[in-house]
Amino acid sequence: MSQTKEGANTGALAGLRVVELGQLLAGPFCGQLLGDMGAEIIKVEPPGKGDPMRDWGQGEEKVQWEVIARNKKSVTANLRVPEGQELVRKLIGTADILIENFKPGTLERWGLGPDVLLEQYPRLIIARMSGYGQDGPYSGRAGFGGIGEAMGGWRYVVGDPDRPPARMGVSIGDTLCATYGCMGVLAALHSREKTGKGQVVDTALYEAVLQVMEGLVPEYDHNGFIRERSGSILPGIAPSNVYSCKDGPFMIGANNDAIFARLAVAMGQPELAESPKYATHLARGENQTELDNLVNAWTATKTVDEVDALMIEHSIPAGRVYRAPDMLEDPHFKAREAIIEVETETRGPLKMQNAFPKFSRTPSSVRRPAPATPGQDNAEVYGALNGWDESDFLRMAAAGVL
Repeated sequence: MSQTKEGANTGALAGLRVVELGQLLAGPFCGQLLGDMGAEIIKVEPPGKGDPMRDWGQGEEKVQWEVIARNKKSVTANLRVPEGQELVRKLIGTADILIENFKPGTLERWGLGPDVLLEQYPRLIIARMSGYGQDGPYSGRAGFGGIGEAMGGWRYVVGDPDRPPARMGVSIGDTLCATYGCMGVLAALHSREKTGKGQVVDTALYEAVLQVMEGLVPEYDHNGFIRERSGSILPGIAPSNVYSCKDGPFMIGANNDAIFARLAVAMGQPELAESPKYATHLARGENQTELDNLVNAWTATKTVDEVDALMIEHSIPAGRVYRAPDMLEDPHFKAREAIIEVETETRGPLKMQNAFPKFSRTPSSVRRPAPATPGQDNAEVYGALNGWDESDFLRMAAAGVL
């Protein structure tokens, strides 16, 4: 599937305007989510090189920007000078939502703090993403997603027990914070429908991570139990692991009693489900390593295709361990249109993840590619906002505002 043609906006948030002041990951990912759902996103970049995210990603050519900046317009403004601040303040006045992920106090220093903006624009919703939140003793500290992952408890429990804390291969702290920020914006929009008033949505990187840490805190508070690194397993949840086949890894999750009984049949060892060591959830947890070794010894005699077929036959949750090439070839990914091809401005056709989640009546879409250059929509946006002609743009550019 290719992107939807620009102008065919069927998204649930069509008609809403968002001004995005953030850069790198958390703020821009929140903007991506809202834009995919139909909102108009006007991204404000610093003059010159623009958002540093333009240079992020793996491989010879950096293409991560093409995902996070899709469905966005780009304007430039120097927020460090009064003329740029006034220009953006006026732009914010046309918006429903403002996104920012600067260090707390930065907007206030620019005269764009919530106290000023909400007095002037009381319906505005301001989504603020930062390392530690807008208050508290750490609020003034610099914060990146990795720091939030560490303080939120994620980093300590990721990795093998005999090695230092590890990380995921993606910036999960930033995207979690952005996702909670997006969720907060949607709730604030509902509140505004009832009250007519906007508000501030304050999301912190470390608190976003903390939200998904399950029972980590109450387990310590009530039981004195501290979770440790456990590698590829969750302690006590068995069998649920990545196992080795003749030609590669394969994930099996058969930790439910009934499902494990079906796995035992699939393995040709139905007696395992009757053994006191494996018959119950608690027993399998106590004998997790031994059970994992049994399952792995069985998968090692078969190919991934053979194990996959048996898992499907016996209705056992399982799946191949995919990399990007596998995703592009998978028939289910294709049927669900999980990956689409977008005609970018500078890279040609580029495959990327589709807009998500799916809506039955107001489908999200990728309607326009990421802006190729900072400020490429200055004329459209500022022309409509201020009635500027070419001489005005030249004057503002010469003054270092654009």
